[in-house]
Amino acid sequence: MNDTTGRVLLVGGGPGDPGLLTIAGRDALRRADVVVTDRLAPLAAIAEHAPQAEVVHVGKIPRGEFTPQERIHELLLEHARAGRTVVRLKGGDGYLFGRGGEEWQVCTGAGIPVEVVPGVSSAFAVPALAGIPMTHRGLSQGVAVVSGHVAPDDPRSEVDWSGLATTGLTIVVLMGVATLGSIAETLIAAGLDASTPAASIADGASPSQRVVRARLDGIATAADEGGIAPPAITVIGDVVAALEQTG
Repeated sequence: MNDTTGRVLLVGGGPGDPGLLTIAGRDALRRADVVVTDRLAPLAAIAEHAPQAEVVHVGKIPRGEFTPQERIHELLLEHARAGRTVVRLKGGDGYLFGRGGEEWQVCTGAGIPVEVVPGVSSAFAVPALAGIPMTHRGLSQGVAVVSGHVAPDDPRSEVDWSGLATTGLTIVVLMGVATLGSIAETLIAAGLDASTPAASIADGASPSQRVVRARLDGIATAADEGGIAPPAITVIGDVVAALEQTG
């Protein structure tokens, strides 16, 4: 160890396939002394590009083991203050439901230099790999990406689900496996047609990727029967059937 301050690189690792890690992300791993990684980050890329690095796993398992965010902050500061180059590797893009902004604030507030390497977001990449475009001429002119971590009727929910139902936008739900039934019911009650196409995609960008498609009023049941489990993404909107209709 030395007294020279190191740095933290906030790296988005992409949706899971190591081939979808950006070149900038690869180069960051090659510079790393320490990699602090989430469980959904491309772990194979660490082995390939950062064999020299100490690897610290801080993944969060839904309703299971997890490393408190405060401890992750402490790890980043501890290693950077010891003069190390620290790569904070996340799945997807760390600035979309990845708490990248919080980690940036903590590090810069402590005087630690921070670099940001954006990643390919699973919110867009995973549906694309399943044959679902986020926008499509004549069907959707925009996308709303929302967290389904808490149900619409939960006091902690900050999403205007009823408002979303009437926007005409493609709705992409991350972290919404357990709450999917409640989300669908809320959207239908607010005016979204029950027959709207929907799809749930599990283990995106991996060899085990699987897709379940159904009407909005049946997607929760279909996902359950299809064994859809986290990590999974649900897409709601006419774009779900766009390429089936034209392909």
